[in-house]
Amino acid sequence: MIDLHTHSRFSDGSDSPQALVELAKTSGCSCIALTDHDRIDGIELARSKAAELALDFIPGVEISCIFQTGTFHLLAYFLEPVPGPLQDRLTDIQNARTDRNKALTAKLVEAGFPITWEELVEEAGGLNLGRPHFATVMLRKGIVSSIQEAFDKYLAKGRPFYVPKVLLTPKEAIELAQASNSLPVLAHPKSLESQGNKLSSYLRELRDYGLVGVESYYSRYSPEERSELANVAKTLSLVATGGSDYHGTYKTGLSICKGEGDLDVPDSVLEELTKRLK
Repeated sequence: MIDLHTHSRFSDGSDSPQALVELAKTSGCSCIALTDHDRIDGIELARSKAAELALDFIPGVEISCIFQTGTFHLLAYFLEPVPGPLQDRLTDIQNARTDRNKALTAKLVEAGFPITWEELVEEAGGLNLGRPHFATVMLRKGIVSSIQEAFDKYLAKGRPFYVPKVLLTPKEAIELAQASNSLPVLAHPKSLESQGNKLSSYLRELRDYGLVGVESYYSRYSPEERSELANVAKTLSLVATGGSDYHGTYKTGLSICKGEGDLDVPDSVLEELTKRLK
């Protein structure tokens, strides 16, 4: 049992990289990937703890990309925290993310919400702020009754306080991942809001750019959806990967490695990815 999609406090998860690895070990996981949003700062901490616990570890990242409908997220596996084409671009994205978070804070303050930049940074444990940190502070102050309400009412795309991010195109992200000796994989493909032949056609286009896999075994997909996506991946010679998308308390109802309880990503996925890397 492996988990190739997790988030720590270095992006928008609630657990430290070390605690996340410890949870994976106690959950019976044999391999874990850390895939924080746009950041690779937590990789060495997670890798060190994984080595201590004799747990296989894959360094990675999750990147948001431009897409007309829905949401496009790209996972890049085996991305090392060293200088490189994608790594250097991530630094630019992180700087733009800080500017975005300051703009979001200013909008909330101007609207009369009792929120300060300092307490947001404290909640995140640094400048690695994400919207879940905003939602958590809003919940603590009684502005909303749940994290989900904060998104639905204020923070999600199309809501009053949404501030857009600086995004790469899918082609650019895939090519940067390849140039950095990592493996690009499409995360939770149903978030693209493309179905059937349309999704298959687009996956074929992404494969031609260099995509090597598609996240088929995803926590909140039904067994039928997982099977369908795995078959599509096989048809297109893509690796059917999987993961929980664990965020700790910031995304409730998900356990590391097990998702909502029925997630079981085959160990063979790691073998397939390793072959592609070679």
